[in-house]
Amino acid sequence: MSQELIHVYLMPGMAASPKIFEYIKLPENQFEIHLLEWLIPIDNESITDYSRRLCSNIKHENVVLLGVSFGGVIVQEMSKFISVKKLIIVSSVKSMHELPKKMLIAKATKAYALVPTQLASKLDVFERYAFGDTITKRIELYKKYLSVNDNKYLSWAIKEMVCWNQETCHPDIIHIHGDNDSVFPIKNIKNCIVIKNGTHIAIINKYRWFNENLPKLIIGS
Repeated sequence: MSQELIHVYLMPGMAASPKIFEYIKLPENQFEIHLLEWLIPIDNESITDYSRRLCSNIKHENVVLLGVSFGGVIVQEMSKFISVKKLIIVSSVKSMHELPKKMLIAKATKAYALVPTQLASKLDVFERYAFGDTITKRIELYKKYLSVNDNKYLSWAIKEMVCWNQETCHPDIIHIHGDNDSVFPIKNIKNCIVIKNGTHIAIINKYRWFNENLPKLIIGS
């Protein structure tokens, strides 16, 4: 009798393409991976309603939800509407209390509304003025992995990330976090599995860690 497959749904980070999961490989006799993509928000759509709408793309029961960065926030909201076998977040936060100080200030001052999201579609402009290997490499990553450059989506996503007001987290959530994450510094994060030398894009450049450890984390009780 064949083993029933565990369905694993992966949600990328803000504006990112599912390509960020291109190196994630799980044993095919145990798991089936499904890639989720960002939707363009409806006018004045709350993060709750958006996440409920995204749940329509979940085609199986008792799934594993894994989200990266803002995608980690989204899968937490989705888990309020569907049953999940495991809820996993990567390079993300479990509540508003783990947000960095600069985001809390942006929330208080509404500075998030001033972000020039229209520039996101003009990466070639940034590239012309990029000096040094680090910035150039980062822009190459943006070009490869960012797929949503819609101003409406970006303005909505930045606001919802900064203003997320979840007080307490899912009791069984699994949080994986790099100790060198510059977006969500680990000093603000509690109760997580630490990836040594992991940055905010650990899902890409530490993929071997995930391929080795995710099966155990999913199947473990």
